[in-house]
Amino acid sequence: MSYNIDLQVDVDDKDLPGKEAFERWVSAALQGRLTRGEVCIRIVSAEESQELNREYRGKDKPTNVLSFPFEAPAGIPIDLLGDLAICADVVRQEAEEQNKPLEDHWAHMVIHGTLHLLGFDHIKDDEAEEMEALERELLAHLGIADPYEPA
Repeated sequence: MSYNIDLQVDVDDKDLPGKEAFERWVSAALQGRLTRGEVCIRIVSAEESQELNREYRGKDKPTNVLSFPFEAPAGIPIDLLGDLAICADVVRQEAEEQNKPLEDHWAHMVIHGTLHLLGFDHIKDDEAEEMEALERELLAHLGIADPYEPA
């Protein structure tokens, strides 16, 4: 298995997980689904998150994670799955509000976003159930509690 993570940090936050953690979380989501893949993870400010969310989803507020799947032109073999934009401020705020360890919430957001890059979604109830069950399973393998259970 060969997974490449391009980590771009555009915020000054001493509590960010290290690159190895991001690699472990992406690998957990991809393992058994792909043997190769590249993901760009950009840690962004609330302002950048809000701008991206407004432009691509029509929602004028910052959000925890945005996923941008990449589709290569026909006939061009490339392992790039896409980009994740994760807002450090929103992740911290949600972890505090939900009484979750900050690193566990980071793991959840990375796995959640990576599953979106693989085509999983949660718009319809049955899709949401499938995606959430998979997130629970992947996080449990990492020793992280069910993110959907109230703390």
